[in-house]
Amino acid sequence: MDFFEKLERKFGRYAIKNLMMYLTVLYSIGFVISLVNIDIYYNYMSLDIPEILSGQIWRLLTWIMYAPDQSIFFAAIMLVLYYSLGTNLERVWGSFRFNVYMFMGYIFLIIGAFVLYAIYGEASRLFLLTPDSLNMSIFLAFALTYPNMTFYIYFVLPIKAKYLAFVYLLMEVYSFIIGGVITKVSIGLSLLNFVIFYLMTRSWNRISPKNVVRQVKFKRAVKMRPANQAIHKCAVCGKTEKDDDTLEFRYCSKCKGNLEYCSEHLYTHIHVE
Repeated sequence: MDFFEKLERKFGRYAIKNLMMYLTVLYSIGFVISLVNIDIYYNYMSLDIPEILSGQIWRLLTWIMYAPDQSIFFAAIMLVLYYSLGTNLERVWGSFRFNVYMFMGYIFLIIGAFVLYAIYGEASRLFLLTPDSLNMSIFLAFALTYPNMTFYIYFVLPIKAKYLAFVYLLMEVYSFIIGGVITKVSIGLSLLNFVIFYLMTRSWNRISPKNVVRQVKFKRAVKMRPANQAIHKCAVCGKTEKDDDTLEFRYCSKCKGNLEYCSEHLYTHIHVE
């Protein structure tokens, strides 16, 4: 976490603000192209390493415009969903963290494409990688950040994000086991990106002896509270779980005084020394 914060202080000013808006525009353009002729993508825009090495370096950018679904209705739903998830993650994490998460995933897949080329040569064109699995990893990151957020399947059936994420992981593991080379590489690298980012950004101070003692004191204090008094309160906005039962609250290991913050201000507040 300290290493990542140092990176943010040094390179944070270069982060692209509202990154998900630009990605959504690219996905929309790719979808329109797929409606006209999907072969345009594979012939001129895909992550085709032999063509990239021959001089078509624009493919290192255009391959992310892949449109997995040619149904206008479902494509519109997915674009709105991913835009909403991505912008919420950027708001909570900050632009730099969200930029790192997305670009690290793209770089992993590009490296995977070069590895496939090194192994299979020209035959690697049969295993063209797309950002489809990486886009789905946005949902995993969202579920980790907002585990109790409720989604409505088919606009009717309510289910929390953490349960959807668990089902998705089971499906991805099954697809990884039975899938071919392209499926294994795509899913494996996307999940690797998610795991590495989680390990880079999680606060290991949560399991430190000092923090364990603090948690014990907190539990004792909770038992002594009146029944109608809020348990959690954000030190920035003052919101409690009684204002919104979907809010997530966390302590900041950098702040003194056992200050607690809601998910909106956990990464954006000024540390209290």
